[in-house]
Amino acid sequence: MTDEQAPVDSKLTTSKRRWAAEGKFLTGRISRPETERLPPGQHLVKNWPVLDLGEQPAISLDDWKLEVRGLVETPLALTWPDFQSMQQSTHVSDIHCVTTWSRYDNRWEGVSTRDLLDAAMPKAEAGYVMLTSYDGYTTNLPLADFAAEDAILATAWEGQPLTLDHGGPMRLVVPHLYFWKSAKWLRRIDLMPSDRAGFWEMNGYHMLGDPWREQRYTED
Repeated sequence: MTDEQAPVDSKLTTSKRRWAAEGKFLTGRISRPETERLPPGQHLVKNWPVLDLGEQPAISLDDWKLEVRGLVETPLALTWPDFQSMQQSTHVSDIHCVTTWSRYDNRWEGVSTRDLLDAAMPKAEAGYVMLTSYDGYTTNLPLADFAAEDAILATAWEGQPLTLDHGGPMRLVVPHLYFWKSAKWLRRIDLMPSDRAGFWEMNGYHMLGDPWREQRYTED
């Protein structure tokens, strides 16, 4: 599948569209990360559930490339050695999936999104990013959220290389948003002047996805 093709329907996508239409899992409660660690409607797990759109693209490190383009002063086309030569960071964070599971204290290693942006130098008019994955998946978020202090382009989890089923060799992790915003198998980052819906956002899910405000689905 090319990066311009839409992901194919699967049992998961059909179910999640139905959940959005039904407002499933919504509690109507708002919480704050400063006072509550677990967002409303979430439950803790110790494993790491695997969710995808039915395809897990295996990308050899020889063929892997990450592009950063759009409203940047310095467009990037990074090979795996290029990416590995960038400053490496470690972050520990919780993650929250819109399907209601959360997992605490995940240890990530990789390249901070801030360090990547320092290399690309966003233009003043850049306000949003569109993420495109090797399986054709897309998702959008504000540039400020992409550049959060603990956001990371992760290549390792708990001291081990990130596995294919969890988005290896590299995935985005933006811990303060629902995990569908943390694109697996990331291949391209486009900086844009205005917001534009990605795959799940076109299928009933919220444009931002703040777990503490329970932004699971499109606002009426």
